Parts: sequence; structure tokens; C-alpha cells
Amino acid sequence: MTPSTGHVVRNPLTGRPERPLAPVGPDRLAEIAAGLRAMAPAWRAPDRAADRGEVLAAFGRALAADDELLAALVADTGREAESRLERQLTAGLAERWARQAPALLAPPPERPAALPGIAVGGDAVPYELAGVISPWNFPLLLALIDAVPALAAGCAVLVKPSEVTPRFIEPLMRLVPAELPLRLVEGAAETGERLVGLVDTVVFTGSVPTGRRVAEAAARAFVPAHLELGGKDPAIVLAGADLERAAEAVLWGGTANAGQSCQSVERVYVERGAYDTFLGLLADKAARTRLTCEGGPIGPIIDPAQAGVIAAHLADAAAKGALTHTGGAIERHGGGLWCRPTVLSRVRHDMLVMTEETFGPVLPVMAVSGAEEAVELANDSAYGLSAAVFAATEKAALAVAARLNAGAVSVNDAALTALVHEGEKNSFGLSGLGGSRMGAASIGRFLRRRAYLINRSGAADPWWHPREG
Repeated sequence: MTPSTGHVVRNPLTGRPERPLAPVGPDRLAEIAAGLRAMAPAWRAPDRAADRGEVLAAFGRALAADDELLAALVADTGREAESRLERQLTAGLAERWARQAPALLAPPPERPAALPGIAVGGDAVPYELAGVISPWNFPLLLALIDAVPALAAGCAVLVKPSEVTPRFIEPLMRLVPAELPLRLVEGAAETGERLVGLVDTVVFTGSVPTGRRVAEAAARAFVPAHLELGGKDPAIVLAGADLERAAEAVLWGGTANAGQSCQSVERVYVERGAYDTFLGLLADKAARTRLTCEGGPIGPIIDPAQAGVIAAHLADAAAKGALTHTGGAIERHGGGLWCRPTVLSRVRHDMLVMTEETFGPVLPVMAVSGAEEAVELANDSAYGLSAAVFAATEKAALAVAARLNAGAVSVNDAALTALVHEGEKNSFGLSGLGGSRMGAASIGRFLRRRAYLINRSGAADPWWHPREG
């Protein structure tokens, strides 16, 4: 993992370094972990589920109202509209888990086993200390999307956010109630690696290469790892679909947060009969979508390293014959790095922009003969996070969705996984490992199931050793 020596926190709007990163040292990190473990027994007490809900609900209300936290998010990312939505979604998830967790944590009813006279009961035991390593694209939401259900389950939680966006840590920690066993620490890769060795289970959100390192560190520490990794999400647009709606949805799904979202649409397959019209609509809408520095919705590239990836993908596509309709380059404005919504045609699967995660506002559009070819190409990927399908009818769209190697498929919309919590899903391929982050199942990642096998027969079991004499 890359050492943090010399790492500085930069302003994404100006490009200027604002301060050095202040990583927590190894001894201090261990002290924080030990302090959280000391808080854990009282927090996880079986009769405290409702109390935990009250604390989390209050925490959610504090998140929703705190403008210093919002200002720090805006400073971290350079975008305001998405930061407001991020704060709203994060507050909502805290209040949602406060409502749902007590019922989900209730012990299952006792039931008879197949063996006569045996009853099966059980309960669930939370891991004492859960670790979260979160990314820079939605700093607050992705720091807490796993931490909150872990807290609701009864875990103490230690979070290491990305070194690219650490400003929100301080205002967030001021909102954490004294009894809530949640701590966020500043640091880079080596801090995250040390964290894995101090916790009982870990959740990581980020790139595939770093996810592999986290999984290896977790294996050495013998703790479970849940990995939410990259995506190369396809959108399929079939003839007969509402092309105006499809173009609007695909544009938003591919360029919201300047495409810096794991569930962003990153490639589009359009049935040939609809291709020219859809491409024209998408290009026209993209051309009229401005950067935030011009009063529009497209923010800056948050991490300068990502701008290099986007530029490399665009250069590769251009060298191999892709046609650029809008955007197509990294721009500098006020010292920050930006990319306008970029629509490409004449693309092929030997281009990086069609096979590797771009993580930018780039929409390559490819004509296909029909649903069969669209599915084949959509599944021609090492990733399988999410996808989108647009068709004339819901039935036709669902028939295509059922053939896609993706954990969640938006039907007649795009990137709904960012907004719809109820859909439980698992990642396919290199997009991740572990239990569902979404839905009621999310809390189960932080629990170990314990069974009580109760013999009420009073008679000798037939499988015991036979009695002599």
C-alpha cells in the first residue's frame, strides 16, 4: 500500500494543497480501538436494541441539521448539490436503521427439529469491533453506510475514510453522542492496513487492487471482509423504449457527481433502430449540461489521480477511432480539474473506455443488433455491480435484466441503487464479495448466528453408546 509520507489535502476547486495529512499513529490507533472495545459490552447488551435506535435516530437528526458538516463535505469534494443530497441520504439511513433494527434483531421463534424431541432456538451475537475503510467520492455516506447498520447490530465501529477527503471527519465527530461507540480517524493506506489487524470484521469500498490488499490483510488477521469494489455498469436501450426518458436517465446516471460513483453508467448499448435518435438526444443533452463553475451541475474531479485515468481512457479511445460528440478532455478551471459530460460513438470492446472503470462523466455509446447482442456485450466484463435496461414494456426490460451478470438492475431508469435502499443485492465478478450492503440483510454482515439445540425428550438418545449389562 502506498505510504502517506508527504501526502497533502488538496482543494479540488483550486488544485492547491491546503494542509498535510495528519494520520493517526499506530499506538494511538490501537488505543482508539481498545477504547471502542471497552464501550462495546454496554452498547451491545441484548436489551439495548431500542436504546441504540434512539441514539442513532438522534444522531441522524444532528447530521441533517449541521451546516459545518455540509461545508466540510463541499470543501472535500468541490460540489454542493450532491453534498446536500449526501447529507440527506446519510441522515435518512441513520433514522431508518433506528426504526428497523429492533425487529430485525429479535430472536427467531423456536422450532422443532427433524429429530424427535429436539427444539432449535437461537440468537445473534454482534462482532465486538467492526472496521470500515471508505472512499473519497461520497465521503460521509460511504463512511456511514456500513458503520450505521454495524452500530445498530451492537458493534463498536472504527472508520478510516479516504486521505483525499478527510475534512468532514472533525465536524462529524463533534456530532457523535458520547455513548455511541463510533470513531473516525485520519490516515492513508498504511492506517487502513493497521486497522484491519485491530478489528473483528472489516468492510471496504474502493478499487479492485486495494480491495485485494484488504482481503489479503483480513485473511492474515483471520477476520471476514466485505468488499464493495469497482463497476463498469452497462445501460441497454432497446427499440420501442421512451428514448427521451432513456437519454435523460442515462445522462444523469453517467454524469452525476461527475461520474465519480461506483454505480455510474459507463457504457451504453442501443438497438440499431433507435441508435441515431438516442445518440442525438444524449449528445444534445450532454452538450447543454454545464460545469458547476459555470452554474451547472457537473462538479470537479475530486482526486487528481482520477483525472489521469480519465484522460488515458479518452486518449486510448481517440487513438482507436472513437468519435467524440461532446466533452472529451480534462480541463483546468481555477486550478481545479474538470471533465465535461463526454459522449463517444464508434466504440469497441478493445478500448479501455469500454472495459476498464473510467470513474468519470464519460458515456460511450455502441449500436447493437438487438437484445441478444446487448446482453452478450454487457456481460463481457470482469465487473458486475449494477446495470440499467430501457424497453417498450416492463416485461421486455425484465426479461433482459434477468440475463445480466449484475447485482442490481434499474428498469426504465438508471443508477437507482444510489437512492433505493430496499433492494438486497450481491456484487458479481470483480465488483465485490460478501453480504448485501442494501436492505434488511445488511445488518446480518455484523452478526454471528448462534443456535440453541434443546433436547426435551428425557429419554436416552438412540445414537448414544449402548449401555452395557
